[in-house]
Amino acid sequence: MRTNSRRSSSKVAGALFTILLLAAPALAGPPLICHAINIGSAQSLPWSADGWNLSGSENYDVNHLVSDTLALLNPQTTVLVRMETMRRATLYAQGNPQIAKELVLRLKARTSENERDALAAFDFGYLIECYRQAGIAAKYGMLHNSLQQLVASVDGYDWVKKAIAMRGEDASMEFAAALITSEVAQQDRAGHLQKALAGSKGDALLAANLESRFGNTSLAGHLAPAMAKN
Repeated sequence: MRTNSRRSSSKVAGALFTILLLAAPALAGPPLICHAINIGSAQSLPWSADGWNLSGSENYDVNHLVSDTLALLNPQTTVLVRMETMRRATLYAQGNPQIAKELVLRLKARTSENERDALAAFDFGYLIECYRQAGIAAKYGMLHNSLQQLVASVDGYDWVKKAIAMRGEDASMEFAAALITSEVAQQDRAGHLQKALAGSKGDALLAANLESRFGNTSLAGHLAPAMAKN
């Protein structure tokens, strides 16, 4: 009886894995950078462009980028807003390696202040992956070798997974991990996406982001009964 149950679970898992792989992001370009996170009316860094290109109309003083970003990444800020804030911060910082380095070092320092701070771990890991996808460290080469080495030496995805483990069930963090694993560790994407879909039922904004990035939100309806049988 247990053997049949294991086989059934294995078949369900295999089917889900196939379905979720087919639900890979349909949008081109690095997923953390090229496409905005829908944060509704929430506040983030000033932004006027629709995509990833600076429009020239932002009129934002990047000298305030580190302090503004840290202020936005407070404990009350949702994960989706954190994701979009770090995406915008990365795009602003790409023209100023000193500011880019200061920001990532400040986020790294926050992980040492409280090793059990899931949000600090998430912010650091997600920013590292944003930098990596934007090529923000490699762009400056030997002129800013320390920034390049820092980004190269840190696995942002591991930090995001650590944050999820500390935080417990967090569908938005699972969504973030699914986006990261569209570029690396693709074998893990299905698991993250499944959890994000399951947790999006009571979160319209997360559901909208999932639909925008992965399409076919009806997958959530298919996942629920399959998960209930496991």
